[in-house]
Amino acid sequence: MLDLLNQREARDQLSFAGYGPYSAQKRFHEAGKRYRERLLMAGNQVGKTTCGAHELALHLTGRYPKWWRGRRFDRAIHAWAAGVSAEATATALQSYLIGGTPTREPILSPQLIVRVIKNANGVKGALDGLVVKHSSGQQSLLTFKSYAQGRESWQGASLDLVWFDEEPPFELYMEGLSRTNAAGGFVYLTFTPLQGFSEVVERFVKHEHADRKLVQMGLADAKHFSKKQRRQILDSYPSWEREARAHGIPSVGSGRIFPVDPDSITTAPFAVPDHWPRIAALDFGWDHPTAAVELAWDRDADCVYVLRSYRQRQETPMVHAAILRTWGAWLPWAWPHDGLQHEKGSGATLAEQYKSHGLAMMERNVTFEDGSTSVEAGLIHMLERMQSGRFKVLAGLNDWFEEFKLYHRKNGKVVKSKDDLMAATRYAIMGLRFAALSPDAVRLTVRQLNQPKAEPDGGYDPFTWNQGG
Repeated sequence: MLDLLNQREARDQLSFAGYGPYSAQKRFHEAGKRYRERLLMAGNQVGKTTCGAHELALHLTGRYPKWWRGRRFDRAIHAWAAGVSAEATATALQSYLIGGTPTREPILSPQLIVRVIKNANGVKGALDGLVVKHSSGQQSLLTFKSYAQGRESWQGASLDLVWFDEEPPFELYMEGLSRTNAAGGFVYLTFTPLQGFSEVVERFVKHEHADRKLVQMGLADAKHFSKKQRRQILDSYPSWEREARAHGIPSVGSGRIFPVDPDSITTAPFAVPDHWPRIAALDFGWDHPTAAVELAWDRDADCVYVLRSYRQRQETPMVHAAILRTWGAWLPWAWPHDGLQHEKGSGATLAEQYKSHGLAMMERNVTFEDGSTSVEAGLIHMLERMQSGRFKVLAGLNDWFEEFKLYHRKNGKVVKSKDDLMAATRYAIMGLRFAALSPDAVRLTVRQLNQPKAEPDGGYDPFTWNQGG
C-alpha cells in the first residue's frame, strides 16, 4: 500500500509530465544542450510561453521526461523568469507555473512547491518568487522579475538561467546574460518579434555565433489549430503585423525578398520519381556557414523541389564533402565564382578541393544561359516560381525556412546575413539546365527504350484498321 501511495504522489507531483512539444518546441529544447543563448521567435498563441514555462519547470525540479534531449541539472538551481511588467509576469509566467486563472492547470503541482515568496510591491496576485523541490533533495529558487524594474535591479546575482518572456530592451538582455557568466549558465527568450529588426533580434539573426541559436515557430507549427482556425487567425491580423503575429517573422514590410506565405511553398515528403533530374549547389563559407541544397525538377510541370539542405560553420571541404557525398556521388554540383579562389597552402581552388574529396563539381562556376550571374535576376526567378506554384520545399527543412522567412532588404539592398541556403538555392536554380538523372535511373530508361514491344496474339493490332474495308 505504501508503494502505491508513493507512486501516486510522484504522479501527482509530475503534473507537467504530459507536455508533448511540437517539433519546433522540441528543437528549441534540444538546442539548450549546445547553445548558451536561445531565442524562440514565434507567432502569437502558438505555444512559445508554454514552451518556456515547461522547460523552466523541468530545470527547477530536475524531473526530466524520457524524451528530453536538452541540458539537464542534477542539482538545485537559481533562476529568474522575467516579463515586461510585474502584472504581465504574474498573468503569464506565474500563472503558467502555479495557476491562478480558471482555464489554466498549473505546471508545478502544489506538492513540488516548498514556499511562495510574497510580492513586496503590492501588485495584486504577483509573487516575488518560489522555492521548489529538486529531485536531488535540494531546493531550487525562482525569482520573478520585470523589465520595468530597470537595469539596476538586475545586477549582482549569479544565476543558472534567465528566461525572458516577451522581448526585453537590449541592455537588460545583456545584463541578464552576464548574470549567468559565473555559474556557466544560459538564457532563453520566447517572444513575437513585433519590434522588427531590433538589437535583440539582430543579435540572433545577423550575428552568427557558436553559442547562439534561433528557432522560429509559426501558425503552421501549432497543431492545436485546425486549417480553418489558422486561416481565421491570419485574417484577423492587420496586414502590417501578419508576418510577425502569425509566423514569427520580424516586421520588415516591403523589405522581405520573398513576401510569400511559407505554407504555400511547403510540401510533405514524398518518393521522388526516378525520371526527375536533380542538381545540388554549394555556397562556400567559413565564419558564415557553408551551405548546400539538393533540388529535383519535375520537367513536365516545370516545378522544382528543394529536397535537402545542409548548413555548417567552420569546417573544412573534406568534412563538408564527406557528408554531402552521401546525397549521391553522381549528383552534379553547381558553385559560385568564389569557388575559383585559391587556398594558400595547396594552391588548389575551393572547387578543386571539393572535387578531390569526391563531389561531382561542375567544370565552371554556374551562370545563367547568357553567361550572366545577376543576383537580382536569380531572386526574381525564384520569386516568380514561388508565386506561380512552381517552387516547393519539403517540410522539415527548418534551417532553409528560417533563412527564407528572414531574407530581406535594407535601403533597397539585399542584407548579406543568414542568406547561405538562399544563395545555394539560387545557384541551383541558375544551373537547372545541368540537372541529371542518377545512373540507376539512366539504366532503367535505357532498358525501357531497348525493350522490344510485344505483339498482340495473332499479330492483331487493335489500334490499326483496314483502310479499304
